[in-house]
Amino acid sequence: MGRRLLRLEIPVFPERGMFRVYDSAVDPDALNGPVPPVSGLISTSREQMLVACAQEDLSVQLTVEEWEDAPPPFSDGYEDEAKCVLYLRGRLSVLDISRSDAAVGNVRLAGGVGDYGVHVYTRNRTEAVRRYADLFKMKADPLGDEFQQARKRLEGLEQYLIQLWRES
Repeated sequence: MGRRLLRLEIPVFPERGMFRVYDSAVDPDALNGPVPPVSGLISTSREQMLVACAQEDLSVQLTVEEWEDAPPPFSDGYEDEAKCVLYLRGRLSVLDISRSDAAVGNVRLAGGVGDYGVHVYTRNRTEAVRRYADLFKMKADPLGDEFQQARKRLEGLEQYLIQLWRES
């Protein structure tokens, strides 16, 4: 069984319901990038992955783990799962679609250059959608304290885990 080599926990601010994970050496806006996910959790190209989120403009919690080998399967309360393979040149970036700079840029991967197996898990998406809908049913002043406090409780509720490892 492989061991975990790297673990990063960061807030990501998705816009239009997504964020991007990609090889740091590529232009994330290149024409050969993935199209936005329509019905699934992810959409990929050879060197990039778009991850769909249930929320917009509120931070989601992202954990990125690099493993020595494929990690053991688990559920641990995660609701949805997707798998893919990405070609990475030993460095990884995560881009908030809403920002011009990377949420995480140029993280060095121990596995070096090659194909990486990727598992993406999500937790609390259904709950985030329910709470987000309840927020707007409040009919409270969006600039008022009650609305802002309820909105603040949504920050980081939606969680994503990305596990990757160098394929042999």
